[in-house]
Amino acid sequence: MSPYRSSFLGGIPVIVKNLLLINLFVWLADLLLPQIVSSVLPQFDLSDYLGLHYWASERFNALQLISYMFMHGSFSHMFFNMFAVYMFGSALEHQWGGARFLFYYLLTGVGAGVVQEIMWTMEYQSLLSALDEAISLDSGVALLPYEAELSKMLKFPDLRYLGASELSHMKELILNAPVTVGASGSVFGLLLAFGWLYPQAELMLLFLPIPIKARLFVALYAVAELFLGVANFSGDNVAHFAHLGGMIFGYFLILYWRRRGTLY
Repeated sequence: MSPYRSSFLGGIPVIVKNLLLINLFVWLADLLLPQIVSSVLPQFDLSDYLGLHYWASERFNALQLISYMFMHGSFSHMFFNMFAVYMFGSALEHQWGGARFLFYYLLTGVGAGVVQEIMWTMEYQSLLSALDEAISLDSGVALLPYEAELSKMLKFPDLRYLGASELSHMKELILNAPVTVGASGSVFGLLLAFGWLYPQAELMLLFLPIPIKARLFVALYAVAELFLGVANFSGDNVAHFAHLGGMIFGYFLILYWRRRGTLY
């Protein structure tokens, strides 16, 4: 091993280094395991087990609030999240120490997952209520106002002719459909903490080569995420409110540490 490589790896704090390795290992497992077990489990999907499902889904379990943040949908998704963990997490771990940094990382990730669950509940509440009514009436007529919304999720015959059994199956499919993966909630928590602890540090965006103070950068990013979450543009499947959830949980934890005089 070259001295440069040894120095580079040695300069990464322990928790950040292990987070990078774990995320890389899980991404490789997600890529290779389906091929390895295809003869036994042809429909195997690691994201289905470790990704975060809607709380009312039969596929949900509480451990997914942690496991989902180690799953990623693509190499680029994983790479950019881990690059941010390396860039911002290294400074924070040096400042806080490994135990506190890991606690912050996991809490903001769990917080992002909780916020995502809340948003799913708000999004699906009226539709699921209509589905329950349709099932009780043994008719899909009550779902006609939601026909356009349902057609984006599922293919189905005329709703008016669906009975209770078909509607129950439809409800099961809808409950199982939402799933989110990725460390982005934790990354946004790290971004907030970095901007708080190092507000005057200058960051440079790839598409805008102008130095921006960390505090301003964090504020702009939060506003952009809020706008995109509210706008809900067609084809946008990014969990913007989960990102804000990571920031929100990070904000309150930092406030708590600051009031106790233990932030630094």
